[in-house]
Amino acid sequence: MKNIGFLSFGHWSPSPHSQTRSASDALLQSIDLAVAAEEIGADGAYFRVHHFARQLASPFPLLAAVGARTSRVEIGTGVIDMRYENPLYMAEDAGAADLIAGGRLQLGISRGSPEQVVDGFRYFGHVPTDGSDHAEMAREHAALFLDVLSGKGFAEPNPRPMFPNPPGLLRIEPHSPGLRDRIWWGAGTRATAEWTAEQGMNLMSSTLLTEDTGVPFHQLQAEQIQMFRDAWKAAGHEREPRVSVSRSIFPIVSDLDHAYFGHETRSQDQVGFLDGGNARFGKTYAGEPEQLVKELADDEAVAAADTLLLTVPNQLGVDYNAHVLDSVVRLIAPELGWR
Repeated sequence: MKNIGFLSFGHWSPSPHSQTRSASDALLQSIDLAVAAEEIGADGAYFRVHHFARQLASPFPLLAAVGARTSRVEIGTGVIDMRYENPLYMAEDAGAADLIAGGRLQLGISRGSPEQVVDGFRYFGHVPTDGSDHAEMAREHAALFLDVLSGKGFAEPNPRPMFPNPPGLLRIEPHSPGLRDRIWWGAGTRATAEWTAEQGMNLMSSTLLTEDTGVPFHQLQAEQIQMFRDAWKAAGHEREPRVSVSRSIFPIVSDLDHAYFGHETRSQDQVGFLDGGNARFGKTYAGEPEQLVKELADDEAVAAADTLLLTVPNQLGVDYNAHVLDSVVRLIAPELGWR
């Protein structure tokens, strides 16, 4: 059994070929797709976060709106760039969104990806301390965020407050119990996956790894997942961790599917250069359902994960993306034992 959700970057473009031509379109269609996913029987609605781009950026208003319009699906991010975040303000937003959604928030956070602008986090008022760098700053922000989510009091109360305080030090409000256990780290390497386990976060792994050992992507990712699980066990955490992987999967069951993705039927892994080092990109799965069942059965990382996020081409519109989700949930998942 696997949780199956979608992951949307929320692109918009004024191009006549786009069904998503404005920021308003991207936000409202994201809500509609989450509602459609729940009706189809999918398990999650996840959204990418990018700054200074024509994509989804500020996640919490969207997450709260999706939470208010749905009742069952998990709602999450993949991922929030912690270099840009005020951890305490983020804890307030996250707590509020999770309470609105009834405890369904699954927040993916990380150092983030290459940016649209140079050191964009500086425009948000965040600067690495002396002797640190932007990656370390992201981890510092994450550590503080996780700490305040625990619900422990830490702030000295005013002896003459406007409103009466409970006894002791004060915590961030609103507090949502259990949210700390539903934080994921987007790890691009095996070493980062081990660090993620040590911090007690779930593992989120995408279609990109920022290292390459020459083995197929799914095998490298499966190795990353196993190292995460081994490190989790060694750390002595009491609960069972969760692991998600992202895949681009397009069953071809119509002429329109073939027109959009027929050229991807022979897709292969790609190796490139990103952030100063080699990176391996996973292939796109496109083909008739029977063929995809065979190919996905051999994907070791998908087999190892409990959650599968389907990257969706959101500019093709809500109806088409709901069709893709339905095809995977109805035609692919049962044949692989995911349903």
